[in-house]
Amino acid sequence: MERKYISIKIFKQAKFEFTLKVNMEHKSGFVNIIGRPNVGKSTLMNALVGEKLSIITSKAQTTRHRILGIVNGKDFQIVFSDTPGIIINPVNKLHTAMMKFVGSSLADADILLFMTDIFESYDDIKDIVTDIKKKAVPKLLLINKIDLAKENKEGELVSFWEEQKIFDKIFSISALNGNNLELLLKHIIEVLPKFPPYYPKDALTDKPEKYFVEEIIREKIFLFYRQEIPYATEIVVDTFQEDEKIIRIRAEIYVERNTQKVILIGRGGKSLKKVGVEARKDIEKFLGKQVYLELYVKIKDKWRDNPNSLRSFGYQ
Repeated sequence: MERKYISIKIFKQAKFEFTLKVNMEHKSGFVNIIGRPNVGKSTLMNALVGEKLSIITSKAQTTRHRILGIVNGKDFQIVFSDTPGIIINPVNKLHTAMMKFVGSSLADADILLFMTDIFESYDDIKDIVTDIKKKAVPKLLLINKIDLAKENKEGELVSFWEEQKIFDKIFSISALNGNNLELLLKHIIEVLPKFPPYYPKDALTDKPEKYFVEEIIREKIFLFYRQEIPYATEIVVDTFQEDEKIIRIRAEIYVERNTQKVILIGRGGKSLKKVGVEARKDIEKFLGKQVYLELYVKIKDKWRDNPNSLRSFGYQ
């Protein structure tokens, strides 16, 4: 049978770019990325999709929802799924809801990408790995941050994991710098099941624009505040009105206590203004249009343990 190929270029926002040749017979599948907090899952998906869909900060548990990022070729569709970092011992109902997103990713995966890094020990993840071993789908281990590895560390880790005989293939990568992502993507395309596309071929994600506006605002709070404030914060876009020249957005920032509200606003409103200014810049880049952004801070007592609040925020 004659083999036909197309060439595609991806990673349009990343620092690197490569061309793939792939078979024309159509394949589709859910490729779900799981792992502990801060191993680089969101950085990886953003790099593979070529857009910043998942927010990234140095703080753990930045990702709260399951986010789909879709890579389309003429003969394939990869539906990547970024998930919250696995929390071994959830301390509130929000954590429990976040872990349900991880559970759904384990359940519906056509290919599982389990991500660790050069700093994580086997004892940290052995229980998770035991569960993954039972899954009857292709399982790939990604050892991230190899650009930071000391001499021989990468080889030692690969040898260790090969001895465990848990994963079908092991990739040493740098999600930040792009190391070996070409090899990873080629392999994913090879093992994708033959199936029609799940989403329209021009789709990038399953989330609406409003969701990404909320996430951009939440990212700034994670970047500018310390301790409990980022984790006690939830964002809801109340108004999204698009005119010919400008998009007017009103967003409500929820916290759990008045003391958190005072810190979030800051003296004379300076702290909240900084959040608004920086968020607006990124929202305008994302939407490609001038934005007028209004932020308001409200209190929703103990929302992280309130099922009704979690439901209204989209966690259940």
